Amino acid sequence: MAQNPRITEQDCHSNADTSARLTRRSYVRSLAAAATVATSGALVGTAAADDGYDVITVSSGEDRTIHVEDGETFENVLIDCTAPNARVTIAAHATDWTIRNVAVHGELDVGRPATVFGISDREGGTSTFENVYLGDGSTNAGNATAETGIWVSPEHSGHIDMRHVNVQGFPDNGVYASAPGGGAGGTIHIDECFAANNYVANFRIGSEGSKVTNSSVLVDGDGYDGRGIWVWAPGPCEIENCQLELNGANFSIDAGAASGGSTAVVSATEYDTGFNGGIGESHGATAQLDGDCGTAPSAEIPDGVPTSAEAAASGDH
Repeated sequence: MAQNPRITEQDCHSNADTSARLTRRSYVRSLAAAATVATSGALVGTAAADDGYDVITVSSGEDRTIHVEDGETFENVLIDCTAPNARVTIAAHATDWTIRNVAVHGELDVGRPATVFGISDREGGTSTFENVYLGDGSTNAGNATAETGIWVSPEHSGHIDMRHVNVQGFPDNGVYASAPGGGAGGTIHIDECFAANNYVANFRIGSEGSKVTNSSVLVDGDGYDGRGIWVWAPGPCEIENCQLELNGANFSIDAGAASGGSTAVVSATEYDTGFNGGIGESHGATAQLDGDCGTAPSAEIPDGVPTSAEAAASGDH
């Protein structure tokens, strides 16, 4: 497998170490650097579009942070990051929040470690993350670890329902949701989502009860070649009715990591076998595949997943 010239979590970090590092770099730095802060109650620097959504334009060199608090809904927003060195962090570290019909438009080119969405439900509630477009990805400028698409912090203690998300082209995981397994133990259900050409992993889970269902992963050489689904400790986690088309670039399913073994319970899933049989097991981990699994994946975008920033923000899929 060709690797990007970077240090990965697999190389030198435990799950806990990575959690602390990403939390610090993603949020403290963004909070200090943000020139303008917008919340779901008062969007700053926005313009109304004719299609029923707001547009937030991030200026060249600006690093903006948007906070979603307890019980709030942040929805029908297109965040324009097409200007050079423009980026945004949407931070929802509260409870019973909703992020819906949100898109980030433009390939992020800052090239330093950060995350676009940092999320967790910290009071044991249930939060919702749906109809989100992150399909324009990020560069890996400077040959250093750069953007994560969606990061679930180790303090997550509740549950997140993630549905109809399109995340592509991120060099430090597409959906990075394994940290609660070594932290507060919160769960995530990734359902009817699409990930493509993200490095390290496209979907990454680890806490007991977390799962990926009815989703597709594609790695086709047009970007980064990470794992399909990576199941960290402690598990067990479920993978059901997924299409994992890796084209021999990496493991379709990889169980276990530096923090220890885990169990991936896999059913009704088609997976690519071109890289070492398609299934990885390390540190005492196991991948349990039932008889309904096969080896002829076709990773199409599930119905309802937005295929453009405008479609996501308008809610028109």
